[in-house]
Amino acid sequence: MRDSPAEPLVSSGKTVPAVGDRAPAFEAEATSGKTVSSEQLRGRAFVLYFYPRDSTPGCTAESKDFRDRHDEFARRGVTVFGVSRDSLSSHEKFRSKHGFPFELLADSDGTLCDLFGVIRPKNMFGRLLSGIERSTFLIGPDGVLLREWRTVRIRGHVDEVLEAVEALQGRD
Repeated sequence: MRDSPAEPLVSSGKTVPAVGDRAPAFEAEATSGKTVSSEQLRGRAFVLYFYPRDSTPGCTAESKDFRDRHDEFARRGVTVFGVSRDSLSSHEKFRSKHGFPFELLADSDGTLCDLFGVIRPKNMFGRLLSGIERSTFLIGPDGVLLREWRTVRIRGHVDEVLEAVEALQGRD
């Protein structure tokens, strides 16, 4: 959840949507060779999980957790997408190697990351760099941002997302 709801997040001069706002419109290349857009997804709930880089230990663990619980998301009508700034070819290798049943979206130019405000300064061995802050967003069938998780800790995270899906469906 966002640390300070009184202070909206800003990314490249744009305010990032808060829970309850309409999620930003987007288009991105997917590992299926197709383009995925928010317009195509209208009418179904989906999860976007942003991770820093393909084939790194933490990103692999998180993606495997989503893979292992994929059927539970699918049974609830929720589509899962992983997003990073890696190339489509890198995503294809990563997906194939680990048998991910969901699409990975290539955001090589950082547009999607910018829309959701996940690019943050990081301190890597004393150097200040910009990188993806591990974040997850649950978007409802009406395109509204239902939940967000920022600065995600991998252990137990997918369980939290699934619990949020179940809780939201219990209110319908």
